[in-house]
Parts: sequence; C-alpha cells; structure tokens
Amino acid sequence: MRAAWLMLGSTLSFGFMALAIRYATAYVPTQEVAFFRNAFGLVALLPMLLRPGRAPLKTQQLPRYFLRSAIGLASMLCAFWALGHLPMAQAVSLSYSTPLFVTIAAVLWLGETVRVRRWAAVIIGFIGVLVIVRPGTGSFSAGSLVAVAAAVLSSVVAIQIKQLTRVDSADTVVFYTYVFWVPLSLIPALFVWQWPTGIAWVWLALTGVMGTLGQLLWTRALRLGEVSALTPISFMQLPLVSMMAWLLFGEALDRWTVIGALIILGSNAYIAHREAVLARRAKSEAASAAAKPGE
Repeated sequence: MRAAWLMLGSTLSFGFMALAIRYATAYVPTQEVAFFRNAFGLVALLPMLLRPGRAPLKTQQLPRYFLRSAIGLASMLCAFWALGHLPMAQAVSLSYSTPLFVTIAAVLWLGETVRVRRWAAVIIGFIGVLVIVRPGTGSFSAGSLVAVAAAVLSSVVAIQIKQLTRVDSADTVVFYTYVFWVPLSLIPALFVWQWPTGIAWVWLALTGVMGTLGQLLWTRALRLGEVSALTPISFMQLPLVSMMAWLLFGEALDRWTVIGALIILGSNAYIAHREAVLARRAKSEAASAAAKPGE
C-alpha cells in the first residue's frame, strides 16, 4: 500500500511538472526551461544528498555519467518541446512508448533474451504509436516525431542507468546526473537566453521541484513494490494531464490519441507483468539451486 501511494504521488508530481513546463515555455525558450528545471532540481536535491553524516557520493564512472547526461539532456529537450508545442495528451501518450524501445535496446545493448510474447507486446505497442502519429494522413504532424525521439533517447538512458547502478547507488546516479545536467543544459540555453520575469520564475521553479520530487517518489515506490503492480498507477498521469489540458488550454481529447494510448498502455502493462514473472521465476530457481545438497 505504501508503494502504491508513493507511485501515485510520483505520478501527480510528473503531471504537475508537465503543466509547469507548458506554462514556462510560454515565457522562455525550451532550452532555458530545461536548464532551470535542472538547476532548481539540483537545489532541491542537495539538502537530502549532502546531509551531515551521509557517506560521500563517490564514483569511478565520470565519463559514463557525462555520456548518460548528454543523451538524457537531448531526450529532455525533445520531451519539453513536445509538451510545449503538441497537445499535452499526445505528448504524454507518446512518452509512454519508452518501455517499448527499452526492450529493443536491452536486446541490442545488453544481450537480454526476449521471447515471443514480449516481442508481440512490443509490436502491438508500436501499432499504438502509429495510431497516434498517423503517418501519411492529413493529421500527421512532424512535431510528433520529436516526442517519439524523446522516448527513443530515454530508452537509451534507461539502459545506461541500469549499467551505472550495478556499481553505484541510486542516489549517486541521481547526484552526478544533475551535476552534469546543469552545465550541459546551460550551453544551449545561452544561445537563446531571455531573463525570466514575474510568474515565469514560479513555473520554472516548479519544473525542477516537481520533477525531482517525482523521481524520488518513483525510485522509492519501485524499491518497495513490484513493477507490474505499480505501472498501471503511473498511467494515471495521462487522464490527469488530459483533464488539465482541457480545463486550462481548451484542448479537446482526440479519439485517435485515446485509442493509441490505450494500446500503448496495455502493451506496457503486459511487458511489466512478464518482467516481474520472469524475475520471480529466476529468484525461485536460484533459491532452489542453492538449497540442493552438495552444490
């Protein structure tokens, strides 16, 4: 139950971050929104990560953190642009295609074995992406490919995080990611810099605080509960964002976006379920092997 509440809190935080990004991009360019999201996010993290008595956050993987942060920044810029320029429901729906690309990346990069049922779920998920994007029709927007690019890059980051956490703690990964993100995101922001004024500062601060809070709650939820049980809760972000977009921006919910989103979310739920089943089976087999006498 605690894990479920943490995941719900994470989902609400990411939903409000998306809303803050939408408002912030009305005042400053996307590159600048990304910089302030990282800067305020690092400020929000420091009291927790650097509190007295905590073990030093050391690492021997700085070059890998630089690469992870650079790819993550590219994904962030694409995602923020999509939230600022596409219908919010469409942008969020396409962001849920990340697990589909993660499955492919895990096979190509980590050599993981993916069997027929999960491949079928991935293919069905990509059908959902095509339903939303609708290439070759009059409703097709090249901007939707930016949201897909964000999902592709995010899948690469997910694999990198998986590799980094084999050596470093989760808090170390988060800390060094932000340490690189802040200066890296400042570089493109300087080329389009506009000093924020008035209410813009509020939205920019909220992008950092809500994003960081969402990440912290998300990691703690996954530490306590199973992915297959918690993933459906994270899907609540889509109706939340869609309702806010309708109330605040008058964005009507397109039926093709709804259909495509349901296909993608169903595919994700099945992939998460299969991964949890396989993980439990592997643990059970390992325990059985350890219990055999003479082995």
